[in-house]
Amino acid sequence: MDVITLARELGRAIQKEESYIKLHEVQALADADTELQQLIGEFNLKRLAINEEASKQDRDQEKLTRLNREMREVYSNIMSNENMIAYNEAKIEFEKVSNRVTAIVQQSIDGVDPEIADYTESCSGSCSTCGGCG
Repeated sequence: MDVITLARELGRAIQKEESYIKLHEVQALADADTELQQLIGEFNLKRLAINEEASKQDRDQEKLTRLNREMREVYSNIMSNENMIAYNEAKIEFEKVSNRVTAIVQQSIDGVDPEIADYTESCSGSCSTCGGCG
């Protein structure tokens, strides 16, 4: 088999991976959750209103404070939604697999023995992009 055929085989294997299937199942549930989608829409509108107000020469600081507070409340409601919680958990689990696969392929391209190539978690210091500590 050539390397492209093997890459396609790897792609099919990834799509059969339990964490991949779970991620897509919970994503469909989140997409179908009308309450969650309404909250996401509301969050986006609040964010736009904040950006609009912040870009004005004569911005109203009280209005910005109120919009920020409202946006944080909506965000909190989004993040406490059971479908969003399930989605975030499934995303973290699939990212672990994805990170390992990517690291093994990249390290192999760089000449590392594929049998020992693997992903090593490290902390970038930014919790917003983190898959979780150790």
